[in-house]
Amino acid sequence: MILAGGEGERLSILSQVRAKPGVPFGGKYRIIDFALSNTVNSGLTDVAVLTQYAPRSLMDHIGLGRPWDLDRTHGGVTLLQPFIGRGRARDWYRGTADAVLQNLDYIVDRDPELVLVLAGDHVYKMDYRPFLAMHRSSQAEVTCAVRTVPLEEAHRFGILEVDAAGRVTDFIEKPPNPTSNLVSMGVYVFSWPVLREILSSERVDFGRDLLPWMVAAGRRVHAYEFKGYWQDVGTVESYWRTSLDLLSDDPGIDLNDLGWLIYTKSEERPPAMIGPTARIERSMVSHGCVIEGQVEHSILSPGVRVGAGATVRDSIVMFDSVIGADAVVDRSILDKECHVGAGAVVGEGDDLRPNRDEPERLYAGITLLGKRAHVPAHVHVGRNCRIDPGVGPAAFGRRRVVRSGETVSSAG
Repeated sequence: MILAGGEGERLSILSQVRAKPGVPFGGKYRIIDFALSNTVNSGLTDVAVLTQYAPRSLMDHIGLGRPWDLDRTHGGVTLLQPFIGRGRARDWYRGTADAVLQNLDYIVDRDPELVLVLAGDHVYKMDYRPFLAMHRSSQAEVTCAVRTVPLEEAHRFGILEVDAAGRVTDFIEKPPNPTSNLVSMGVYVFSWPVLREILSSERVDFGRDLLPWMVAAGRRVHAYEFKGYWQDVGTVESYWRTSLDLLSDDPGIDLNDLGWLIYTKSEERPPAMIGPTARIERSMVSHGCVIEGQVEHSILSPGVRVGAGATVRDSIVMFDSVIGADAVVDRSILDKECHVGAGAVVGEGDDLRPNRDEPERLYAGITLLGKRAHVPAHVHVGRNCRIDPGVGPAAFGRRRVVRSGETVSSAG
């Protein structure tokens, strides 16, 4: 059961038009590709994806599951959405455990031995087979995959205390002042009879309600420490940093590992075209790109065009965006089908004042352009700016400078 309905508010406008697991990552991939690929690479082929918030992009991406070899007569991938059932007033998942509860019939029909519950919005490679084997050998009722993170980031996760035998003795969801840096990865395996017994309309979330209740009740909750690479790309800064980490000499996750491929839906496009005036350094350039300018330490999705004399630096540029001649894009994230006019600058200056509308999300000097945003020619946009999806030249009026921390919306 892959939980893929998250709104991902901390990703700002990147998740405004799509669920967080559907956000592009690493050039041609989507975030959910990692959970799906881990599943099939682990030999598990009966997969349900639970969608909720803005699901169309995610559903179009997964389709029948062919890229992951999940278009099967028996098993395969099933997309599950919230629905109104007879005698049930609500039609919206109230939490992760409630999402599984509302789709209990799907599991009942299969009557499995074990149920693997996965977050669909993390970037990692994990073979689930040793995890399942440990669950069986320990005779646990539920086993949580855990790992250590820097203590200053631990408040974003569920925190666990574990005894010498690997049994969880305490579970606290997102404490403001964590005393431990051992966190839940949002990856659980339940013995099916236990899961069926404990799911309840009163315990709506795994991390906030159900797992702390199980620990307090003395149920057999065990931890499995995962030592591989894992990142929760839940904030603009972590998404940008994790993406550009792919460009290092020794990236935490190797997309070139032929023994553990990350599969995705990939459109047919021509090979990338590198023009005579182009210069590319330490970057990912996807198929269908046309590069005539400079690309430095950046990731370009399929179909991106970089005009002559333009520079893209420390940035992520998504599908079919166009960078005009002599334009500059620096430390920025451009969503799909953006247009930066000739001579424009996106991400300019040393003023790092946080965005006035989203100071808790845009504070690291990263400027965001929403899907299909259009920055007119010769306009200069500062740091921590937000140019909303669909914004056209009219929204800028006569402005030629968007100062750091400002937002440009369709309302002007």
